[in-house]
Amino acid sequence: MGKSALALYLAGAFSGEIVNADSRQVYRHMDIGTSKPSPEERCRVPHHLVDILAPDEEFNLASFLELTQRAIEGIHSRARLPILVGGTGQYVWALIEGWHVPRVAPDPSLRRRLETMGREALYEELVRVDPDSASSIGPSNVRRMVRALEVYYLTGLPFSRTRRRGKAPYQALVLGLTVPRQELYKRIDDRVDSMLAEGWLDEVKGLLDRGYSPTLPSMSSLGYQELASHLLGKLPLPDAVRRIKLNTHRFARHQYAWFRSKDPRIRWLDTTPGVEMQARKIVAAFLRQSCRMVE
Repeated sequence: MGKSALALYLAGAFSGEIVNADSRQVYRHMDIGTSKPSPEERCRVPHHLVDILAPDEEFNLASFLELTQRAIEGIHSRARLPILVGGTGQYVWALIEGWHVPRVAPDPSLRRRLETMGREALYEELVRVDPDSASSIGPSNVRRMVRALEVYYLTGLPFSRTRRRGKAPYQALVLGLTVPRQELYKRIDDRVDSMLAEGWLDEVKGLLDRGYSPTLPSMSSLGYQELASHLLGKLPLPDAVRRIKLNTHRFARHQYAWFRSKDPRIRWLDTTPGVEMQARKIVAAFLRQSCRMVE
């Protein structure tokens, strides 16, 4: 059982509504490759922040916080339980920890100039003007380095200083799912094969046919750039599939390590038979405790 299936189960058990915390499921026309909940699942349980933008529209942390807080307010007004689901760690922690992130509109011309600098030069510049952001972003994430420098040049403030933590706005229970690494890799490989069988390649072709560039931030999702490279004649399909699987293995390792080291508040559950009942007991105990704290 994966996180989406567990979230659907818990939503049914506790009158919940699901709030998406995956930075790519917000985009329309990107269903298969982002493992977006099916129309049937979205009919069964209300979902928020899914299919809200075109692939060429801007979406960032500030957007996520504003829209998610609004969604949670609505869910609370209906006396239902918000269930945040997704693996975009920065989004999850920013919400839970009450970050305040100012909106800084993108500057396309500045971004184009920054993107021509190359990865090493970008990282050196970020280290010079904002070493805290350089340390947290690292030298490999070009998109986030460009954004951090963009904010610095437009505001005069280091990106790391534009984000501040306020009071935690919610009582939150954080559940994480874990699985032995070799089994995880097999699941990833099987899922990639399954998504391709469902028409993932046609999905990417449809995006290109609509005029969406493979260099868009939305198209940096795992698999989309590799399949776009194949469709543009730059990469044989078997090589593209192999890269998707290896890159997804790497991403899963980094994501797991990031969440593992981030906060001891995470309750880790093994994805073994019966995990849903274990999670249900934990959530029930948390809700009872939360009610006592409010009284």
